[in-house]
Amino acid sequence: MQREKNMTETLKFVCVMFLFLSMFLVTKVTDCTPQKKVTDVSHPCTTDKDCPKVQHGYKLRCRKGQCVHI
Repeated sequence: MQREKNMTETLKFVCVMFLFLSMFLVTKVTDCTPQKKVTDVSHPCTTDKDCPKVQHGYKLRCRKGQCVHI
């Protein structure tokens, strides 16, 4: 009888801890600010140097008067 009670309390504790910690994980993930997509960068340009520099190895080039990623 006592063993079943301890197992039940342990299971309850684990479930409560899981829910409690998952709240922090969800808060951490949803608090992230989204990065600007490379495809959103559409500036008018005349040369490749007019295009802004972006992160993550993408290169922006001037094509038909607009900056596009290659």
